[in-house]
Order: sequence, then structure tokens, then C-alpha cells
Amino acid sequence: MPLNADGDVGYGSVSAGPTVGLPGLAGNMGGAETVPLLMPEPEPEPEPYRWKPLSKEELELTAGSPGWKKFRSRLVILFWLTWLAMLGASIAIIVQSPRPVAPVLRWWQKELFYRLQPSLLMDSEGGAVGGFEVMRERLPYLKSVGVGALILEGVFPKSISPSNLTEFSHNIGTMPQFQQLLKEGQQEGMKFLLDLCDVEVIEEEPANTEGLSDSSGYIQYSLKFWLEQGVYGFAICDTDAAYSEKTLMKWKALLQQFSEQDDERVLLVRETTDSFVASNVSSGAVNASLVELVTRPLLPPSAHPLSASEVASAVEESLQTPRTEWPSWTVGGPVSPELQRISMVLLMTLPGTPVVSDGEEVTPAENTTVNAIGDEIYIQDEGKKWRSAIALFQSLSHSRAREEALLFGSFTFLPFNTSSSTSPTPPLAFLRSWGCVHFLVLLNLGAEPHALSPDWAPSLPEGGVFVTSTGMDRLGAVSLETLSLQPQEAIVIKLFEGGSYS
Repeated sequence: MPLNADGDVGYGSVSAGPTVGLPGLAGNMGGAETVPLLMPEPEPEPEPYRWKPLSKEELELTAGSPGWKKFRSRLVILFWLTWLAMLGASIAIIVQSPRPVAPVLRWWQKELFYRLQPSLLMDSEGGAVGGFEVMRERLPYLKSVGVGALILEGVFPKSISPSNLTEFSHNIGTMPQFQQLLKEGQQEGMKFLLDLCDVEVIEEEPANTEGLSDSSGYIQYSLKFWLEQGVYGFAICDTDAAYSEKTLMKWKALLQQFSEQDDERVLLVRETTDSFVASNVSSGAVNASLVELVTRPLLPPSAHPLSASEVASAVEESLQTPRTEWPSWTVGGPVSPELQRISMVLLMTLPGTPVVSDGEEVTPAENTTVNAIGDEIYIQDEGKKWRSAIALFQSLSHSRAREEALLFGSFTFLPFNTSSSTSPTPPLAFLRSWGCVHFLVLLNLGAEPHALSPDWAPSLPEGGVFVTSTGMDRLGAVSLETLSLQPQEAIVIKLFEGGSYS
């Protein structure tokens, strides 16, 4: 059957003309209409993606695949390499960062000195027992409150001649008793010095005299005698003109014969007036080589107890006076019992070696009983117990012995803004620092309370913990923003965190 190719028939269509054998179909289609050969079905719309968690079997199958095992191994290696790199960087920073180097201190720089008269101890016992025997019984007690060296005063009579300087005062004790005292003191770790102040043992030598005079020969022999017994040194005063540079050089040479490394024999000078400043012993190199300690009073001598304003003025002057050599301090002038405790806090927290005189700071008063409860010491009097000056002294001495900042740390005076204060005795404050450890010492000598201003020292940490106070009633943590000083109170605070004050 021939196709009708004349019409404009599109692809996929056939002519609707007459068709043989299909009469009905030809009539129905009629004309030149065409019918498509293919009818495309509509495509189904894709279903939206829905996340489904892996099943346990699928998860085990995926985790155990070689790719995941390799990835996990590399992840573990990367973690440890990062950790080691951070550790190495931290060590490098610590090693390269500047850090303070602790100075090597001699024993006379670390110990607490205590001046004691054996004759007074003998009088307190009614004279029945010698002074050396009473001292021997009190050695454990003195050691427990922090005393490390004893300066024995009044051992020799003032009228003694140089030839008799190896003999004690009458009824103070015998040589065997003194030797036993030295032996037991050595077992307690305590050292003894003999005080030669106000003892006229050296006479003035003529200017044209060369060599040793008789008195000089006797004193050299006497010093050697006591050093052989185990005495660790001698204390002298600055008021005796006979103690010249020439004499001190001879004494120093003798002391060096009995000195060993870390176990030196020393010479201590007690400053009683300003004359020592002008003497030939105080000049830099001579003072450092001939005299280990020069003890200066914090308070000026006075015939009456010093007032709060007088004490504040003298203390502020001492705090702001620069010292080139290793300092040593004693309280000095008389003060009231309340101010005496403040002076004790100051004495034990200032840089240098404290020298404490026999008195209420350590020795209990008459008709009292000393009881030890743990590390605290209480006094019982007429059935009452309270924290006393002994507890304060013990707290201060033990803190100084174990804290590097209090022992040899730097000193920074912190002035208060006195323009807005109406008190005639404004508070005093200073900072003792070593590394990241800081101790803040606050002193209020006035009769009025004083609250710290928030902007007083903005570089200081805001908080700390109480170390001790004159009332022994400050415990726990403290915020400097809310701290208030009570009248005639001293406080020692160990500050939190680091950071230096500028």
C-alpha cells in the first residue's frame, strides 16, 4: 500500500485517507487528520529525603571499615601531637620567663633574737634557783614560740675588770650550769650570745701606743674563752668609744677562727643613739665586713609612754627610710599595751632580723598559767582563758619562719590619701612580696575605725585571707573593699592570686 507522501504530515503520524480493509476506520478518521503514534506517560514526582539513623548493624559495619579505622588512628595521633606541643610550649614559657631566685640567708638573718636577763628570771623564782637553771627549764617553751637565738644581758657586773671577764655575776649561776644550758640549747637548735653593753672592759689606749695593751690582751683571751664554750657571738653598744674600727677588726679575726660555713660567729651592735651613724663602723664596707647586725629602734627613747600620733610619726619615718644593709629592728621607746601589740606586728613583718626584749610579748605575767592546745597558746588567769600576746607572737614568728615573702621578700610602702581623713593618726600600710605571694600589713594606730577606700590600691588583688591580727579575732577570707580597721588594730593578710603592685 502506497504511503501518501504529498501532505505535510509530521513525524509519527499517518494519513487519515481511505484504507483498504478498514472501511470503518477510514470514515471515522476522515480527511487529513493525524494521530500520534506514542503517548508518553507522566513522570512520578520524587519523594522528599528523610534522614534515618543508622541501625546497630549498619553502624558496626561502617565503623569497622578500613577508612574509618585509618581516620581514627590519625585523629588520635593528631591529639597527642597537639598535647605534646602545648606541653612543650608551656615548659618553654616557664623556663624562659624571669623568676626570682631565693637569696642564701645566714642563720642570723633567719632567726628571731630574744634579749633576756637571767637575773630577772632568778628573781621571779624567789632567788632559790639560779638564773641559768630557770633558763634551761624554759628553753622548750621559748623554742615553741619561735625564738632562735638568745642574747644574755647582765651576765657580767658593770664594774668587772678585763682580767675577770670569764666570771659571771654573783648568784646568777655556775660554769657547769652555763655549759649545761649551752648543751641543751644546742639540742633545741638555739644559739646564745653574750651582751657586753655598758661593761667597761676596754680602756682608752694612748695614741702613741702600738700593739695590744693589757686590757686588749685580756679581752681577746676572754672572747676566745667564751667562743670555746660554744657561744655564738657578742653584742655591744654604739656608745662606747673604745669599740673602734681597729678593735673590731681584731674581734672579727677572732670570730672567724671559730666560724664555719653556715655556722658563723657574729657581732651585733645595738644602736642606742644617732652616734653610730657617724661612727667609722657604719661606713658601707667596714660595717658589712666587721658587724653582721646593727639593731635600730623603731621608736625613739622617751621617759613616758609614746602617744599614738608619736608612734605613727616614728613608724612612718622608719618605713620610708631606705636601707642598704640587712636591717635589724627592736621596738625601742615605751608604748601602751595596745600599741605594743601593733609594734610587735610591725617588728615581725618588716624586712630584717627582729630583736625582741624580754617582756609581755613572750614571758607570761605573774600568777598566770600557760596552756597549750594544739598549736595555740592560751593564758589562764582567775579561771578565764583568752588569746594573749603570746598567741600573737607565736603566730607572727611561725609565719615569718615559713613564708619567704615575710623572710626576705621585697618591701613596698603603700601611702594613704590623708587629705580626706580627719583622723590625726591615719593608717599605715605596706606590702611584702616574693614572686606571686603578697602579704598586706595594715596598721591603725588611731582611736577611730578606718574603712578602706575601694580605689586606695587598685593594683592589689581584691581579696585574701587573714593571717593574724592584734586581737586574734580575724579569721577566714576577707575582701579589701569591705574591710574596716578597728581602733588601734594591726592586721596581716595574705592576698589571693598574683600580680605585682606598681
